[in-house]
Amino acid sequence: MIRKLILAGVFALAGTLAHADEPILGNWKTASGDTANIVSCGGSNYCITLKTGKYAGRKIGTLAGSGEAYTGEITDPSNDKTYSGSGAISGDSLKMKGCVLKILCKSQTWTRL
Repeated sequence: MIRKLILAGVFALAGTLAHADEPILGNWKTASGDTANIVSCGGSNYCITLKTGKYAGRKIGTLAGSGEAYTGEITDPSNDKTYSGSGAISGDSLKMKGCVLKILCKSQTWTRL
């Protein structure tokens, strides 16, 4: 019985540690100087919420992926328009990109806090 409990604990911890290594997780300073928090929101999905600034508390995106490349949707909090989005990590930088029809795109780089 104790052996089963220990094994269950080890598997639970291993799953948590593997997920904690995902580089997109954490707090990021946006191009406007606000803080965005990226957390896991099920499976390989990551939710982006602004923590500071005029739009604090507002969810501004959901991305999916792993490692250095992520895709999903990004919402501009100033006009509530949602765009096809992506994120690419390089060191402590996260390049966020939002596009309309995949041809009209805007990018900005966030830095890890």
